[in-house]
Amino acid sequence: MDLHLNGKVVIVTGGFKGIGKGIAMQLAREGAIPVVINRSDTVLDAFRVDIEKVTDQYRTYLLDLNDTDRIAPLVDEVARDYGHIDGLVNNAGRNDNLDLDSTTWREFEQSLHGNLTHYYELAHRCAPHLRKSKGSILNISSKTALTGQGKTSAYAAAKGAILGLTREWAAALAPDGVRVNALVVAEAWTPLYEQWITTFGDEDAQRARLEEITSRIPLGHRMTTVEELADTAAFLLSDRASHTTGQWVVVDGGYVHLDRALR
Repeated sequence: MDLHLNGKVVIVTGGFKGIGKGIAMQLAREGAIPVVINRSDTVLDAFRVDIEKVTDQYRTYLLDLNDTDRIAPLVDEVARDYGHIDGLVNNAGRNDNLDLDSTTWREFEQSLHGNLTHYYELAHRCAPHLRKSKGSILNISSKTALTGQGKTSAYAAAKGAILGLTREWAAALAPDGVRVNALVVAEAWTPLYEQWITTFGDEDAQRARLEEITSRIPLGHRMTTVEELADTAAFLLSDRASHTTGQWVVVDGGYVHLDRALR
């Protein structure tokens, strides 16, 4: 299916690895121009090697999105250089496991800033350009916003707010033909997930923990792949999803909404 993304300029945050990279790569395969924002990272060269196997029409910006004041001039530069912005993927963030018992309110607010504020600022700065292009916003959220996790109050709060903002922005931008949706991620194998698994001990302990998790995923008893998330993301950003807005799309093999006791 042609997604009609050829030549579309799409900003993707946190795009050097994991889900963000998967989305950037799939957009490139569809002919879009990914503009990837990522903090300075040792994997930049590897990202360039991979994306240049697909396209030479892309751009990267090294920016820590905690430095929120630098977002506006970056968006202005993209709009000036390309003449249009057609999509925004708010993806950057991390589960910092700041729990209720040991996290101060200052640490809580700092985590909210790192996981939420840049979503707002990017949408705020991109909105005028998206109105002109009848573009689309895709916010990446997490199952923690729907299920809780027990040890990640700040991250769950940010991801819950992202779901709320998805509905709010969809309502605010509907008169202008701009669609806003959220992709809700559950158990997906990414570099951050791999890093988290290592906290459970040696290889045997890690394998046991993974088997325990995947056994609870109803469809196939396996983790969601980055490619599956990226395929859905590209569809939601495209005009093939032209009447889809304000939705929380959960790509998780039924993990959140089906009985996890299914075998």
